Amino acid sequence: MSRPRPVVLSGPSGAGKSTLLKRLMKEHEGVFGFSVSHTTRNPRPGEENGKGLNKLPMLLGATLLPVADVFSSDLETSFSYYHFTTREAMQEGIDNGDFIENAEFSGNMYGTSKAAIEDVQAQNLICILDVDIQGVRRIKETDLNPIYISIQPPSMDILEKRLRDRQTETEDSLQKRLEAARIDMELSQEPGMFDMVIINDDLERAYEELKEILDEEIKKVQEAK
Repeated sequence: MSRPRPVVLSGPSGAGKSTLLKRLMKEHEGVFGFSVSHTTRNPRPGEENGKGLNKLPMLLGATLLPVADVFSSDLETSFSYYHFTTREAMQEGIDNGDFIENAEFSGNMYGTSKAAIEDVQAQNLICILDVDIQGVRRIKETDLNPIYISIQPPSMDILEKRLRDRQTETEDSLQKRLEAARIDMELSQEPGMFDMVIINDDLERAYEELKEILDEEIKKVQEAK
């Protein structure tokens, strides 16, 4: 039986990706593995350097998040695990071809190492990659062959309210996120960019749509156990 395809999940901050993923992983425990990205930004309060089952070197390390860690976290930060590294070290890894995708946002670098994906696939789990639109474009240049899903908010007004309610952003960083979201929402409509675009205006409906597109891959993992 073939391994389950990875899932590339994209969408602006505040669209509801974390909420949907948390529910999906709780309902299908032992089916998904979340690849931990690398970043050069500073850790936020409460964040810890890449947590998981494996303790590999920071730059190339892959971490498979245990379900207990995912569900003990705050809802909005459940999937904000990173390997925190330096710009110099990360650039070296990019130059060496160790990353499948990378991007820069608000002066900080973000990226997903090949090792992070391979580690999850080795466990016969569905690897989830949470990347921005730049990352989607870069992954499309590879032979990864994932399922591409975009989670979008109902409108910019609703997205702005969600982000302001978090009270985690300065006005400057908020405006940058909103501008990135405008671009993301526009590009998500490009033909062939995503296998499915889910508008998260109703959580139950959005969740059912997400489950439906992943049903075949979920069964592959369950049948192999």
